[in-house]
Amino acid sequence: MSVAPDKAPAAAGTRATVEVAQASAVSSAMLDKARTGRRQALVVAGPTCSGKSALALAVAQRLGGTVVNADSMQLYAELRVLTARPTPAEEALAPHALYGVLPAARAGTVAWWRQAALAAMEEAHAQGRLPILCGGTGLYLAALSQGLADIPDPGAPARAEARDLLHTIGPAALHARLAQADPATAATLRPTDGQRLARAWEVWRGTGTGLSTWQSRQPAPDFTWDLHAIILDPPRAELRAAIATRFCAMLDQGALDEVRVLLAQGLDPALPAMRAHGVPELAAHLRGEVTLADAAQRAILATGQYIKRQATWFRHRRIAADTATHRFVARYSSQTQDYESFLRSNLPDILQRY
Repeated sequence: MSVAPDKAPAAAGTRATVEVAQASAVSSAMLDKARTGRRQALVVAGPTCSGKSALALAVAQRLGGTVVNADSMQLYAELRVLTARPTPAEEALAPHALYGVLPAARAGTVAWWRQAALAAMEEAHAQGRLPILCGGTGLYLAALSQGLADIPDPGAPARAEARDLLHTIGPAALHARLAQADPATAATLRPTDGQRLARAWEVWRGTGTGLSTWQSRQPAPDFTWDLHAIILDPPRAELRAAIATRFCAMLDQGALDEVRVLLAQGLDPALPAMRAHGVPELAAHLRGEVTLADAAQRAILATGQYIKRQATWFRHRRIAADTATHRFVARYSSQTQDYESFLRSNLPDILQRY
């Protein structure tokens, strides 16, 4: 989800014609708490392979920012290549936070990420830098400003039961069971979304109350920032082509070795890192179940299906106020596009007004 390795030029669709203000003026304005009484932060979001990380890095270099990871899979130390994390050279160009900070053996949670992200934003602001949240995990970005429901721990027995059911009967059957026990929550979940179904089942079993009911009791968030969002939304066909090119590059860069390291640890297949795009497919190849070409094709197809869900989420969910959210039918690549030209043709006055 970072800099695309392909050489194809990105589309330059735009809904904006406003010139970007000088960097020094923009940077100081966004960091000026006195203007609104609240601090300012930028979100660069969109589906996989849209060029979020490349654009966030370019903005951070130009405006003096810190890039804060908002991608649930880029948290894991073992998965730099397969999650397209920024390279060490890219991380050296501007401060980066929350990249590769968890071992694959530990399951990162949205609650953990939210607290870590808020701390990273505070640190960036204290250093006089603009926090730039970058990623495609919509749940993380929504939780940041909207807060999280205070759901009691359902307990180990309920978690074990949910995992066992998911493994033995599959997600569709688990969805049917959940529909009988907790229809309100089941109505919000896809029958194919095994992990969320297991979470809903364990909450219902462990607390006696449905997940959607807990979520309706969500407290007011302790959030004191004004967010401004840039949403990249390139044409679907362009994204699919970029995904295929990038996955082939990942294989050349050591993706198989990353999966070998994970398999050698004997990790629980239900852990998030073991479900990262490309991991199940390449693991099947390493076990001799499919050819490398078949594994690559399956991973590319799964990622293509995921970008459809991502794009839908970002089109229908709000991260920042409508007046501070701008969407572009454009894909950014630092290898093929001049940053200043891209901003002049694509970036509206999202920053200029603050």
